[in-house]
Amino acid sequence: MLSNSKHKFKGEAYIPAFSYRFLTPFYDLMMKWAARESTFKPKLVEQARIEKGHRVLDLGCGTATLTILLKKAQPEAEVVGLDSDPKILEIAKSKVAKAGVDILLDIGTSFELPYPENSFDRVVSSMVFHHLTRENKGLSLKEIFRVLKPRGELHVADFGKPQNALMYLISLIMRRLEETSDIMKGLLLEMFRNAGFEQVEETSRYMTIFGTFALYKARKPDGTLGHHHSCVVKLQR
Repeated sequence: MLSNSKHKFKGEAYIPAFSYRFLTPFYDLMMKWAARESTFKPKLVEQARIEKGHRVLDLGCGTATLTILLKKAQPEAEVVGLDSDPKILEIAKSKVAKAGVDILLDIGTSFELPYPENSFDRVVSSMVFHHLTRENKGLSLKEIFRVLKPRGELHVADFGKPQNALMYLISLIMRRLEETSDIMKGLLLEMFRNAGFEQVEETSRYMTIFGTFALYKARKPDGTLGHHHSCVVKLQR
């Protein structure tokens, strides 16, 4: 079932890294030299503030570059990487073994996470959400909310609203690819809030040849009552 180039999940085709399977071996090179990966990924790790004993999920871990950074930043945290693409997970396994770190790599989708509720202190994700349809962005955020512990945090790197004319021109091209348009319009923060998150914010932006990349963070309330309360308030006159 996993040997096809595109795997069916929720009625849509899974999009491999850079959209085409034959580009998968070049993913690390492109991310390093064209996407400023060595700048924004360490910043994302720093932003996540991982502590001893934390359980951390790298959602859409790809080749595990970020996953390894997370583990090295806090060796006494339990780090799990999850991706839908078995081919890219093979690369990840090789990199994890070479790095000599203890990381669990799972196969699965962001919108049907194979984990119980309240099981992670942090969910970190890099360049995943722009692959998802609007529906699956929403489903994925609900799943992330479910598996995070109360007061757990979500930290995301993905496209952002263009911060100048050059980035805007690039965005006109990039928003036609995959499902980037919603994110480039700045709708991701609203989606976080709709899923129940609080303290939602964009923390930084980076210019790349692909356009503006941004870092985001959000927090699950202390217990689920916060989300239900907000719904009740809207219904009151």
